[in-house]
Amino acid sequence: QVHLVESGGGLVQAGDSLRLACAASGQPFGSQPFGSKTVGWFRQAPGQNREFVAAIRGSTGTTNHADSVQGRFTIFIDNAKTTVYLQMNSLKVEDTAIYYCAARSGEFLIVAATAYDFWGQGTQVTVSS
Repeated sequence: QVHLVESGGGLVQAGDSLRLACAASGQPFGSQPFGSKTVGWFRQAPGQNREFVAAIRGSTGTTNHADSVQGRFTIFIDNAKTTVYLQMNSLKVEDTAIYYCAARSGEFLIVAATAYDFWGQGTQVTVSS
């Protein structure tokens, strides 16, 4: 059983920053859990569909960011390939959502949530005005 665990959410004001982390636990993928995987961040606001935020190719660090967060959010991975982060700067009220990390085998930077096999439980990010 593979588990992804997100952390780092919270309540902040508009313009502030947060860093989310996604770590793999349970049965390991291997010594580098995300080394041969694509890891994505998605978010879901109340009454909205789950939305792609960013994805990263574990082996190369190649990234893809949604237009809505381009220039404000950055996805990156640690050298040990065990944790994927989402650095969120200049947060806006409309960034308020539950943020989920997800992983899939293979290294295409797919934006569709249905392509991801493993999901975390989500972490709440609330941005106040």
